[in-house]
Amino acid sequence: MEKPSLDIRFFKTDSGSEPVREWLRELPAIDRKTIGEDIKTVQYGWPLGMPLVRKIDKDLWEIRIHLQNRIARVLFTVSHGMIVLLHGFIKKSQATPKSDLQLAKNRMRSV
Repeated sequence: MEKPSLDIRFFKTDSGSEPVREWLRELPAIDRKTIGEDIKTVQYGWPLGMPLVRKIDKDLWEIRIHLQNRIARVLFTVSHGMIVLLHGFIKKSQATPKSDLQLAKNRMRSV
């Protein structure tokens, strides 16, 4: 099996929770599978661009995931040879909400 370009790590809060992992657990199995496959594609193919990955700020990217009847996003950074999954959400509007971007940026600062 081919070696991944980068390892994957879930962002961990000071209290030890992993928000992206917890968000994934709340989703239906079929959605978790799709999201996992897209994350793996990024892991093995990094660097990637559109349509799967879009840079949204300095050192901040989003994985653009098309689910059966909705769209998900996983925001991440690359640090020390690892993809760090910072924030995941179901997209409800055209633009990524500022609150989601700010949350990811705040988490990125503590990586």
